[in-house]
Amino acid sequence: MMVTRFAPSPTGALHLGHALSAIRAHDLARASDGHFLLRIEDIDGVRSRPEHVAGLIDDLTWLGLRWDGPVTYQSQRLPLYAEALDRLRALDVLYPCFCTRADIAREIAASMAAPHAGPNGLVYPGTCRRLGHGERERRREVEQHAWRINIARAVDIAGSLRWTDANLGEICANPAAHGDVVLARKDAPASYHLAVTIDDAAQGVTDVVRGRDLIGATDIHRLLQALLALPTPLYHHHGLIVGMDGQRLAKRQNAPTLAALREGAEDGAALACRLRAGALPIGFRIENV
Repeated sequence: MMVTRFAPSPTGALHLGHALSAIRAHDLARASDGHFLLRIEDIDGVRSRPEHVAGLIDDLTWLGLRWDGPVTYQSQRLPLYAEALDRLRALDVLYPCFCTRADIAREIAASMAAPHAGPNGLVYPGTCRRLGHGERERRREVEQHAWRINIARAVDIAGSLRWTDANLGEICANPAAHGDVVLARKDAPASYHLAVTIDDAAQGVTDVVRGRDLIGATDIHRLLQALLALPTPLYHHHGLIVGMDGQRLAKRQNAPTLAALREGAEDGAALACRLRAGALPIGFRIENV
């Protein structure tokens, strides 16, 4: 049976781009007589807000979407992430990282090597990977730290990897291009990469619908699936909703929110039908993947 999901973070109001992903995931499941799940990714204790959870549930209901089973909250699934981290430590592919963002920026600026650029911006230069075991253990006792994956070691263990996108076909994964990404943050028990991979597997998600801005992240998720012996879903990356200037919608850029449209007496079901047809409000369009 097909299982899809919509997994927003309650760090702000939903906008049209979120609505597009939710509708496509919902409709894909319904067309196959499958299940559509709602998961709230609320492990960011600093930015997640209960009022945003209530708001996004109201928004989805207003759009006419219905999910199967109870809403799942990542904050209630922390033991799963801890277990996964323990398994990765047993593979010797994790190391503690004590660097601040300022430390990383200074190291990159001082480097005489080629620019540390990856698919999603600057790549961590590996500062703490080079620490000796004794220093790591001493600093762990007194300093806050994140946990990073030694990407080169992990790729050596996992070998060549592929994943499939329903629109793009088979893709050769290149997790090494992302560098040693964080899997557990200093202020959160798991990063997006780890939590989403574990949750999709635990919930039996067969098809992942999300924006094309996460295509690169799928390489990391595929690596974690291989290391932890988890199934690989079929991915459906869709084009993003952008303004006429080509800038994608974002919470931090004051994108039109579903809450504002709802409070303005917009018909949510009618809006969902227009999004299905690709009929966007004036000034917006859907990019090609």
